[in-house]
Amino acid sequence: MKCIVLGCGTVGTTAAMILSRSGIFSELYLADLSKENALKAASLCQLDESKAMTCDAGNVDEVSALVKDFDVVLNCVGPFYEYGPKLLKAAIKAGVNYVDICDDYDATVEQLKMDEEAKKAGIKAVIGMGSSPGLANLLAKYAALHLFDETEAIDIYHAHGGEATEGAAVVKHRIHSMEMEIPVFLDGEFKTVKLFEESGKALEEEFEFPLIGKYWVYAYPHPETITLPKYIKGVRRVTNLGLVLPPEYAELIKTLVRIGMTSSPPIKVGEQMVDPLEFAVAFILSKRGELLKKAGITEPMGCVTVAVKGKKGGETKRYYFSLASRGMGMGEGTGIPAAIGAMLMGMGKVDGVGVMPPEACIDPIDALQLAQKILQAMGVERIPLIVEVEDDGGRREIDFREVFPQLG
Repeated sequence: MKCIVLGCGTVGTTAAMILSRSGIFSELYLADLSKENALKAASLCQLDESKAMTCDAGNVDEVSALVKDFDVVLNCVGPFYEYGPKLLKAAIKAGVNYVDICDDYDATVEQLKMDEEAKKAGIKAVIGMGSSPGLANLLAKYAALHLFDETEAIDIYHAHGGEATEGAAVVKHRIHSMEMEIPVFLDGEFKTVKLFEESGKALEEEFEFPLIGKYWVYAYPHPETITLPKYIKGVRRVTNLGLVLPPEYAELIKTLVRIGMTSSPPIKVGEQMVDPLEFAVAFILSKRGELLKKAGITEPMGCVTVAVKGKKGGETKRYYFSLASRGMGMGEGTGIPAAIGAMLMGMGKVDGVGVMPPEACIDPIDALQLAQKILQAMGVERIPLIVEVEDDGGRREIDFREVFPQLG
């Protein structure tokens, strides 16, 4: 069985390294716009240079021709609002099963519109198989299936920062997320809010993340808010709130978006035309190291918490599932779930056909057991899953094996 990973940045390379050791795929190829990036990733995966390829992710026909002889395509090319729909279209055209880590709401909407095309082509396409969305969706699904009779609310919180490097695509994703209308599911209805208006500010809250501390988080347009209500029966509220660390770095990005720099047309400076968005991204990245140092952040750190509220036997509880770590960043946090998605596809453990979010087609335990196996191979004793429960006695940590005996 053959797999190709598109995009050899931090996340794609991490996923490829895991896939190269998984034993599931007989052949693994890597492709990037930059031959240098593809070769570097191939070397880290201990693959022959012939496995490193180049492609233009914006050219649907070129990508379709490249991937047509593969069994699984794993797309890690960002920003997804630009490349997600195009690369899914290429996979459908080639008739190849597809997995991606798309975390842009608007791109997800466009991808879901391709469901009938994918079904006609007979392919399975799992979209949003990262951390949030991705494992977050599956933790919510597990709670709804196994812990509650009625699921009332799902609130997803995330904070991360401190990665050794950060690319322009990541910053553009954040800017894009701040500029758009943000989807939320409140009182059983889909609504939208704006980050800098009262509708968005009303959702801001201070949240205590295990291992990394307490931070104010704000509305984020991740796709969970539009997919989970479709698959979690009876849920009345789904939100996604997040922050990039340190807070001063997040505020820098928000300020440039708020003043309109990132959405302004090109302007002439001296004899040159300057794109304000490209300048803003370059400026943000130029200040990142200074802000990390000032905040005392010297290593990658992050946490995704899925808070699910519901009733069991008439008793209301709220469970908090946190994937938290220090020393691991976006590469592992998103690259591991991406690899899991590709592995489950290769193992025949993706149910259904068409374009599907993780909660529609993946068994949460299958994904979590693979995560635990991958982390143990990396020298981590167990999956960094922290489980808390909140009831009349307050919020307290419990042994994760009480809730997930399959991971014991």
